[in-house]
Amino acid sequence: MEKMDHGGEHGHGMHEEKQDMGEQGAHGGHGDRGKPHVHDHHKMMMEDFKKRFYISTALTVPILLLSPLIQRLLGISIAFPGDGLVLFALSSFVYFYGGYPFFKGFFEELTKTRPGMMTLISVAISAAYIYSSAVVFGLEGKYFFWELATLIDIMLLGHYIEMKSVLGASRALEELVKIMPSTAHLIRNGEVEEVPVEQLNPGDVVLIRPGEKIPVDGIVVEGESYVDESMLTGESRPVTKKPGDEVIGGSVNMEGSLKVEVKKTGKETYLSQIIELVRQAQESKSRTQDLANKAAFYLTIIALSAGTITFAAWILLGKDLAFAVERAVTVMVISCPHALGLAVPLVVAVSTSLAAQNGLLIRNRQAFERTKELQAVVFDKTGTLTEGKFGVTDIIAFTGSEDEVLRIAASMEMHSEHPIARSIVEEAEKRGLKLEEVENFRAIPGKGIEAQIGGTTYMVVSPGYLREKGIEAGEEAEKLAAQGKTVVYLLKDSELAGVIALADRVKPESREAVEKLKKMGIKCMMLTGDNELVAKWVAEELGLDEYFAEVLPHEKAEMVAKVQEKYVTAMVGDGINDAPALAQADVGIAIGAGTDVAIETADIILVRSDPRDVVKIVELSKKTYAKMIQNLIWATGYNSVAIPLAAGVAYGLGILLTPAIGAALMSLSTVIVAINARLLK
Repeated sequence: MEKMDHGGEHGHGMHEEKQDMGEQGAHGGHGDRGKPHVHDHHKMMMEDFKKRFYISTALTVPILLLSPLIQRLLGISIAFPGDGLVLFALSSFVYFYGGYPFFKGFFEELTKTRPGMMTLISVAISAAYIYSSAVVFGLEGKYFFWELATLIDIMLLGHYIEMKSVLGASRALEELVKIMPSTAHLIRNGEVEEVPVEQLNPGDVVLIRPGEKIPVDGIVVEGESYVDESMLTGESRPVTKKPGDEVIGGSVNMEGSLKVEVKKTGKETYLSQIIELVRQAQESKSRTQDLANKAAFYLTIIALSAGTITFAAWILLGKDLAFAVERAVTVMVISCPHALGLAVPLVVAVSTSLAAQNGLLIRNRQAFERTKELQAVVFDKTGTLTEGKFGVTDIIAFTGSEDEVLRIAASMEMHSEHPIARSIVEEAEKRGLKLEEVENFRAIPGKGIEAQIGGTTYMVVSPGYLREKGIEAGEEAEKLAAQGKTVVYLLKDSELAGVIALADRVKPESREAVEKLKKMGIKCMMLTGDNELVAKWVAEELGLDEYFAEVLPHEKAEMVAKVQEKYVTAMVGDGINDAPALAQADVGIAIGAGTDVAIETADIILVRSDPRDVVKIVELSKKTYAKMIQNLIWATGYNSVAIPLAAGVAYGLGILLTPAIGAALMSLSTVIVAINARLLK
């Protein structure tokens, strides 16, 4: 695609455009393309856990009040004929209704032969329920109903918290679909009529007015304009389009009207192919196994073995059945730790809300946990490391001051709509310069403009004009052009008076972010669709380890995959063109001012568009992981002491852990885990 000379190399109106990208309705045939259903399934499961938790907890209150041990602790007595049967009925409901998700999970784990948390919970609550029911109907022993009910309540709460923190991935495709306009102006027999986009066929000609989105991929047949493709290609400056040039569906026509012949529709369009890339990358992303599940797997084996050994040992030692069963069940109940069920979800809940208060939104927890292992961060350039807005970066004055050069250039460019002109005028306004009225203004097609101010003739021209006239621009100006900046020259009575360079400016925060990440031993890289010169300038400005320039959007994901061969990699970006790369990376981080689609593909969103927040998210991930490990060590460590005591190892010393004390210890370990999670800063 052709770049311009004095061309429209400027991302004006880009941010306004970004904001309302999501507001285009996904009408017609676009709406159903590959909409994900995982999201709804997760939501239903989360709501189900919540409902079961509320109902079970409400029924736990009477269960507690009818339990002999709780009555003794509270110094009350509630006894009536058939109280045991009422307790049994309430507990049965909590066991079957509250325990249902765990039984379901237990069977799923069995079919995969991966016993984990669900197996452990199912075994413990079933042992407690069957044994306590037998006591109700005549077996010698004590009830475990209140332990059973509280265990189910706490596990339901833990799973609800966990589901809530995991929810939120995979709405990306819906957002991508919304970007395309739903209708187009079709030219038929010289008349313009509005038709749904899906009715267009290759060969049709459509009219695109200024400010409208281009509805399909095609070729310009009539008209000339600048088109903002920054959302799709990452090119920071609008690209000039004239007959014979290609246009991409979803990009924005800025100035003139265009007539475009439709080349590709539906699944073949550039945007649809990007949607497909995102979908594939999302589906192929592996899900790391939860640490808690691993711990639960070992605990299940320990609990079942310890319970069986305990039962067998006491029978062999000549104890009666009731004693042996009570010991075995105590072991089972104690080894199913409430603390383990909450160890990870509580830390997640705390770190997620801490992050949110700091403008870091976590959408995919496993990716967030992986952030602590990052070895490389790949940044998009436009709008991420740079402002995404074309602006004046350098002024060289050969006569007078820099402000004088800018003031005269801005006075001449005041009435032009050209992106370069607008940037020069904006800079002059920012510096509070007073602009002059100009006389005898004329445009020199393809070269620049000429006018008089106070009897002196001035020109603002492109490098092409200087070459034509054989005027030397000087070494400094050559250096600016070599950095890929757009350079314009101010001539005063045909003599060179000044040079103004424009580019997409580097954000001041980017330097600090790169420095801090490099101190952590993380490689910093940049990916951009922009040209080699611009990329080299930005990379040198920031001290990046590596950069990749002129990368087409569909190649971005491939480049990230290449970096991933060597390093655990995060991608940070804000445009549609970054969506596949964000989905491909181990951790996808979207900068908040970006498009809805980049945000929907990302694992983490930085609300503030500040690259320094990447540093914060790495630090938070490391601290969160440390807390999870502390909690898991505590939750499993307490078992190594409690299980032998519950089994009766110290029975000869007169130390026997009753189910009640076991349950109290279990609750204490839960409280400790909860307090530890809250200490995350």
